[in-house]
Amino acid sequence: MESLVPRSLSLVSACSLLACGLQMLAAFMLTQRFGGQSSAEDRRLLLWLYYDVIVHLTLEGPFVYMSLVGTVETSEGPLADLWKEYSRADSRWLGSDPSIVSVEILTVALGSLLGVVLIHAVLNDKYYRHFVQIALSVCELYGGWMTFCPEWLMGSPHLNTSHWLYLWVYLVLFNGLWVLIPALLLVQSWFCLRTMHTFRDQRVATKKMT
Repeated sequence: MESLVPRSLSLVSACSLLACGLQMLAAFMLTQRFGGQSSAEDRRLLLWLYYDVIVHLTLEGPFVYMSLVGTVETSEGPLADLWKEYSRADSRWLGSDPSIVSVEILTVALGSLLGVVLIHAVLNDKYYRHFVQIALSVCELYGGWMTFCPEWLMGSPHLNTSHWLYLWVYLVLFNGLWVLIPALLLVQSWFCLRTMHTFRDQRVATKKMT
């Protein structure tokens, strides 16, 4: 029986990490192409949004498809191999776990759509930017919570933390990004909305004085 703990970085692991790097490169190129006139803060946001949408569509989308027509375990191809590799850290992804698939359907359908709308809002300075930014951030945080909270409540029987790659890269890094960055975006929206409200109050006060 093949060990669940690799002695060194396997070829599939290396290809998986390379794929993530290529996704980030694609996001960087899209940011450079379309976000050149944006502020430095907005360019950083666009980099994340492009990466977020790319991951949802090119990785999680195929996972949903494989899970609806069968399972990752019974599927073949490079993307199936990638998810089989990730399932070494979280075995729920190997089969069609109803909770995981349900969360991923929401993430792929709603998360991707909100990401694209927010990209448009940032690039075109739309009034609804922060409404969409808050909605997307809450959606991402909800997805992370519903992915791991039920597992933690059961004592994490499906999680394999016996190897640094599985624990710190697959579980902590890859999932932690979708907790940390949405949380930071919620904070940003809070301060931006507060600033706009303060500016409105000052403008109203100025009009009353004239």
